[in-house]
Amino acid sequence: MKLDFDKNNGLIPAIIQDARTHAVLMLGFMNKDAYQKTIDERLVTFYSRTRQRLWTKGEESGNFLDVIDIKEDCDNDTILIKAIPRGPVCHTGADTCFNETNVATSDFLVFLQDLIEGRKKDLPEGSYTTKLFKAGINKIAQKVGEEAVELVIEAKDNDDTLFLNEAADLLFHLLVLLSAKNYRLEDVVKILEKRHKK
Repeated sequence: MKLDFDKNNGLIPAIIQDARTHAVLMLGFMNKDAYQKTIDERLVTFYSRTRQRLWTKGEESGNFLDVIDIKEDCDNDTILIKAIPRGPVCHTGADTCFNETNVATSDFLVFLQDLIEGRKKDLPEGSYTTKLFKAGINKIAQKVGEEAVELVIEAKDNDDTLFLNEAADLLFHLLVLLSAKNYRLEDVVKILEKRHKK
């Protein structure tokens, strides 16, 4: 990268974004040394204008920012760092310096999907998911159908709790069916993305 540190008195703005959720976490400034240290150690390091020294985010709190990717903008005077935070980013204890919650719904779905695939592989006794896999693809598909019908019924009523529980049941059984067919939710998302681009 050929960054222009001269444009702003030796500093460039560094926008920090969560690599998983895409939330903007914070903005800091880097000089050449902070930038090089960030690259070398793979931990976001800024130049503190108030302390007049390099400052690795998390050096006091332990809430480091692990660097995943670095991109420069079209003018070579700003960088975007995609990182994974090890805890709250803001000194106030908030997830971001913009007081936003940084949680991806997809994180739990990936965890759940991995758990389901583990059940498929190991077939632990006493597990409902094991029971479904042992029953076979027809039974799993039937359960998806049953849960879809139950969701439709609850959608027509006014009990939001029952409706959301049926939606959760449908989503869980769909993940089991995808696993039984050797697919993942990401395969479905790819199709939706292609349709969206059209």
